[in-house]
Amino acid sequence: MLGLLAAGGVAAYLFLANRAEGGATAPPATDTGSLLDNALAKVQAAVSDGSAPTPAVRGGLLRTPLSAPLQQQIGTTLGRGEARLIHIYQLIGQGDHRTALAEAESLVRDHPNFQLAQLVLGDLLSVHARPVRQLGDVPDTKAQLAAQQLSILREESRRRLLALTERPPEGSIPAQFLALSPQSRHAIAVDASRSRLYLFENTSPPASNGKPAQARLKLVADYYISVGTGGVEKQFEGDLRTPLGVYYITSTLNPKSLPDLYGVGALPLNYPNALDLQRGKTGSGIWLHGTPSEQYARAPLASEGCVVVSNADFTHILSTVQIRTTPVVIASELQWVRPDALDTDRTQFESALEAWRQTKSRGQIEQLKTFYSERFQSQGRDLAQWWPRVEKEVQATGSRELSLRDISLLRWRDSDDTMVVTFGEVPAGQGRGTTRRQYWSHENGQWKIFYEGNI
Repeated sequence: MLGLLAAGGVAAYLFLANRAEGGATAPPATDTGSLLDNALAKVQAAVSDGSAPTPAVRGGLLRTPLSAPLQQQIGTTLGRGEARLIHIYQLIGQGDHRTALAEAESLVRDHPNFQLAQLVLGDLLSVHARPVRQLGDVPDTKAQLAAQQLSILREESRRRLLALTERPPEGSIPAQFLALSPQSRHAIAVDASRSRLYLFENTSPPASNGKPAQARLKLVADYYISVGTGGVEKQFEGDLRTPLGVYYITSTLNPKSLPDLYGVGALPLNYPNALDLQRGKTGSGIWLHGTPSEQYARAPLASEGCVVVSNADFTHILSTVQIRTTPVVIASELQWVRPDALDTDRTQFESALEAWRQTKSRGQIEQLKTFYSERFQSQGRDLAQWWPRVEKEVQATGSRELSLRDISLLRWRDSDDTMVVTFGEVPAGQGRGTTRRQYWSHENGQWKIFYEGNI
């Protein structure tokens, strides 16, 4: 063993090992061999499904083949550039430095702006002259002066490696997706703690009897991403933070009309949403977008509040998702659950939505008002100002059965419990209706509407 695990090699694996111990930083690499053995053994334990033995020799995770299901999931979902980088890690871990060098040269040739890949190549070239103990471990004075940049790249490497070791459980979905209409052909979830964007294909069947159906989401890709320089949980304009919550893609922007900063294009989100406005949050222009031409990827914390994806990966997203119907959940850390674990929560809310539908169908104005929160706000109007509009609508429809179609339920839980509900409302005898979005809040044991609007 040459003492090398490039690109966050020793450094990245020591980060992983120390994370398992709950520490904040890696110990000094005074004994590269023993530290590496310890780090790799812990990472192996995190990903093994029990079919592969935990190795007792140096090589650990990347020398022992990953379990077949995990290998297949990684191979089919990671972005192409990242998958190639992970493969180089594996070759290094297996001691095949010659092949790793060839693969690194190929990756850099295809993506010369991929800084992390450049450092992998540099370390692989350096190892022929002397041992390399950490990312960018070269004696060059200029490299030593670039300590901050190297630290950022080590963190990027660590987070990319976590995508290998901390995969979502097979068949699980983020807990926010209670139900998703077939009209939403795809969905996106962002885990800021892992610098990860997950792209899903929606395979949910049409709802029966107007009831929301269990969300069936297939993970089709996941990508490394960057968020705001200030982190997450945006509060006000200019704080350089990425918002947390449930959003929808509102449009697509032509890259020809954008500065190079946004790469191959941009997908604006509906920040601030109704909940953000209730909380007095400010700012705008929160987008999913690509990277500048001179960068393959940006640091984990690098944007002005947007979610940034490499151009190679964002091109796939642009060609896949649809505007207005694609939900985007941005969370500090995603909670992954089996879809059937959400059945009870979905059924409980469904009863409130159904009661609202029946009351409105009967034209019971006063009873209908009890479903609305005192903190209701829509288009700058409070409930008293909004209510004449509701009354006029109900009177125009009369006592006519309403059906709710294509229901989507996305739940956001923090200090409040919020349900973002989208559906088509169609009066009996009509073939088409109105697409509505409501925000419900759980207040004193009851679900109440605090926002309502048409899409």
